[in-house]
Amino acid sequence: MASPSTEIEVEGTAVRVSNPDRVVFPATVSTPEATKLDVVTYYASVGEAILRALHLRPTTLERWPKGVNEGIKQATRADPHGDAFFQKRIPKGAPSYVETAHITFPSGRSADEICPTEPAVAAWAAQIGTITFHPWPVRRSDVDHPDELRIDLDPQPGTDFAAAVRVAGEARGLLDDLGIRGFPKTSGNRGVHIYVRIEPRWTFTDVRHAAIAFGRELERRMPGRVTTKWWKEERGETIFVDYNQNARDRTIASAYSLRPLPGGPVSTPVTWEELDGLDPREFTLRTVPSRVAARGDLHAEIDDVHHSLEPLLQMYEADQADGEGDMPYPPDYPKMPGEPLRVQPSRKARVTSEDA
Repeated sequence: MASPSTEIEVEGTAVRVSNPDRVVFPATVSTPEATKLDVVTYYASVGEAILRALHLRPTTLERWPKGVNEGIKQATRADPHGDAFFQKRIPKGAPSYVETAHITFPSGRSADEICPTEPAVAAWAAQIGTITFHPWPVRRSDVDHPDELRIDLDPQPGTDFAAAVRVAGEARGLLDDLGIRGFPKTSGNRGVHIYVRIEPRWTFTDVRHAAIAFGRELERRMPGRVTTKWWKEERGETIFVDYNQNARDRTIASAYSLRPLPGGPVSTPVTWEELDGLDPREFTLRTVPSRVAARGDLHAEIDDVHHSLEPLLQMYEADQADGEGDMPYPPDYPKMPGEPLRVQPSRKARVTSEDA
């Protein structure tokens, strides 16, 4: 017997939804359950807005085909077998309107990732279990030169969203000083993301250096409250500026992406003014469509200006002259040019002690 299905239309394209009643987000004390059809309908309702974040970008799919339930095993780099996983290659059987972009990973391997060109692509991806979209900061026409700087303000244990908001306020001031316009959004969890459109003429390494410089300046402006330390044992109760989110093949949940957390929270564009006092848990797949219908996409002007990275790269060079060099890459990366020794400080201290 064929499984039940239904069909919805997204901007003139029919999208088939199999098992529409499958529960994706179980009910919580404060939120009702959400089915697969609810998730697909959500992405259809914010189609134009999320397309602005994904348009012509190679995009990794974070898929939870069995739903966001307790006990779901997530695949990792160490153990790639799991019920929830990241899909970096276009799935077999994708409809003809799902286009691709060819990208190369730090390892030298390559892949054809999905490259959204119309709103129906997000709805189709939701039909195959995608919860979160992770676009690269590049366009298909030039996959080696990012057009986006991403500032990820990540609360460490002992801090919270309110602390990230305070740092975001200082980040706004720094951007103003540099003559750069940033576009903030909630992460969909505890953090704050700030996106800046840049001229696509710098490498991933350059953009990562710009993010390091930005983070270091925030550290100077907010000592003890902000860190760029890569090793968790060194961060303390601070907001971590995750500069490595700008390295090749590192991505952040897009604007309007759901997150695989109870209640179906959404990474939501906000104004600078409303950040203070905001409860990001209010933004869910149930509430965001009406917010977009009433206020439009708060990132609608993000492509109006593409900024130069020169001011930040000059700051990075000044830090280098003062003895502040490059910083560690993620552990799965090959050794990168100019990178310092990639060893935890505590482990390095033990090795040094043993050698003494």
